[in-house]
Amino acid sequence: MDSLPKDPILVFPPDTLQVVRKEFNLDKPGAIDRAIDILELWLKKQDHFTKKDFSRGYLERNIIRAKGSVERSKERLDKICTARVLMPDLYVFRDVREFVELDEQTTDALLPKLTKDYYRVFILQNYAQTFTRELFTEFYIRGFYYLEYISAFDYANGAVIVFDYRNLNLFEFIKYLDLVQTAQLLNLALNGYGIRVKEIHLISTSRFVNLLVSTFKQMISEKLANRIHVHAEADALLKYIDKDILPVEYGGTEVSMKEIHKKWVDVLSSEDFMGLMKETYKAKINEALRPVKKLNDEYLGMAGTFRGLSVD
Repeated sequence: MDSLPKDPILVFPPDTLQVVRKEFNLDKPGAIDRAIDILELWLKKQDHFTKKDFSRGYLERNIIRAKGSVERSKERLDKICTARVLMPDLYVFRDVREFVELDEQTTDALLPKLTKDYYRVFILQNYAQTFTRELFTEFYIRGFYYLEYISAFDYANGAVIVFDYRNLNLFEFIKYLDLVQTAQLLNLALNGYGIRVKEIHLISTSRFVNLLVSTFKQMISEKLANRIHVHAEADALLKYIDKDILPVEYGGTEVSMKEIHKKWVDVLSSEDFMGLMKETYKAKINEALRPVKKLNDEYLGMAGTFRGLSVD
């Protein structure tokens, strides 16, 4: 891939490819192509994969999110394809325009511009007062759409995540939150899709916010837990994220969250993207053909040792 294609929402500085590749020692001539070649060759030999013809752009982004490690990329591809078998209720084709109740209770968006250090910002505004299982299910389905979009089209060092819970009934939210499912989905986002989280910002004045943070910290590593910042006011984000990236309601100069979210709903429900998802969701695992009898929750990969990629 010599350049990044134009995206309907995401914006990339002209030097994004070079800078992000350099971050993971993949900027030398031919380095990223050799990495993709190794991954493609490995995929061809995996009889338990139901789909092996991933685009080179998709594989490149997978390697980037694995910090340049081909071996880690193999594990993560296996983990994602396995999840599509284990979570059929969440890997389904739904038109996100039908999520009327979810849109009345939440507004979410990947922001168009990258930060100065090439991270993508995701903001979730949750102002729900009551909760249902369907509400959580629709949120997770749309969440997977975002993850798949990142996998197919984004190119970044990682993510900065903002949870705006100022208008959320936090007590009811914690009460209805499925901790086991949430932990599983967090593990998949971090260790399957390989989302590298630089910071997590939580905006809330609720007296239950410390309970939420302590609950959340039990699901993630200590390293990531130390990256959680709690704020009482939205403009506190300006200390961490440049003004030209943030939407107007956070003191920024970008258009409002509602406008950005509307664009995402249009893109995620478009014929092109839904067609891509139908192909992508075909990529699953046939456990009967897996060459490893023991399926470990922490490692869903191929047995044996593979030659690593030298990028000296």
